[in-house]
Amino acid sequence: MTHPHSPPAAATIPGAILDTPVGAIALYADTRTLYRVEFLPPQHPPFETREASPPIQRALVQLSDYFRDPTSAFSLPLASGGTPFQRRVWSALERIPPGQVRTYGELARALDTAPRAVAAACRANPLPIIVPCHRVVAADGPGGYAGAVAGRPLAVKQWLLEHEGAPC
Repeated sequence: MTHPHSPPAAATIPGAILDTPVGAIALYADTRTLYRVEFLPPQHPPFETREASPPIQRALVQLSDYFRDPTSAFSLPLASGGTPFQRRVWSALERIPPGQVRTYGELARALDTAPRAVAAACRANPLPIIVPCHRVVAADGPGGYAGAVAGRPLAVKQWLLEHEGAPC
């Protein structure tokens, strides 16, 4: 997966909304790349979506495949933006196979940084599920997800890990 350019600054309309076992997710892309996956609240307001671009169409197929078979690989053109450090962490996340986890500390040692810096980069990940930050856990439990340590985000993380057969 490549991260060729930053997402458009003013893009606020999802290209598609996909209902998944973890709730509805909105997908944002331009004509070339996918740049954001957003978990929607349970009672999300309707969005006016536009005709799906090729990256959105590919993401819909690949996400549907993933929810049927967690070993399905993602191969999408990604425009995640982020700092050079965040991109380094996100690249490391993409190398964690389905069904496996790494602790924040393990990833930090591999990247020669601190666990909190890894956690901050995971929290800033604009492409959850596709760039699998859910596969990074605390040494003593699941850790956080999407900046939360309880509630719906953590339930989503635990569902994704269980779906993949990963130790929680």
